[in-house]
Amino acid sequence: MKYLHTMVRVTNVEQSLAFYRDALGLQVLREFSSEQGRFTLIYLAAPGDEQAQIELTHNWDPEAYTGGRNFGHVAYGVDNIYATCERLRQHGVTILRPPRDGRMAFVRSPDQISIELLQKGGPLPPAEPWVSMPNVGSW
Repeated sequence: MKYLHTMVRVTNVEQSLAFYRDALGLQVLREFSSEQGRFTLIYLAAPGDEQAQIELTHNWDPEAYTGGRNFGHVAYGVDNIYATCERLRQHGVTILRPPRDGRMAFVRSPDQISIELLQKGGPLPPAEPWVSMPNVGSW
């Protein structure tokens, strides 16, 4: 058995790519659209790690998706959690759980999918502005 991907439904492809590709830094591996099925699939992965993929599914006919914490979250290990969170902030992403400990942060995608960011290796030394940032909303 081999892990293939995690699928999340998205309501707006452009907003989702701005988050997953541009802000989070994932690379688009492939895209497939079906006129008959009225959907688009976009597969992304972290640079250098195509084994762990996320599939964005966009159904062309509008649907209301309800979220829940029962889904949990998608997690990525990052080389520098502070630099990653700063890049996300520069793209307008709210850091819901800042990396006050130099180890872990949470953000949400435009469709409210919870994304956990974990510092690779040991935690970085605590640093501002992260240490003083409060949690915002839920993650």
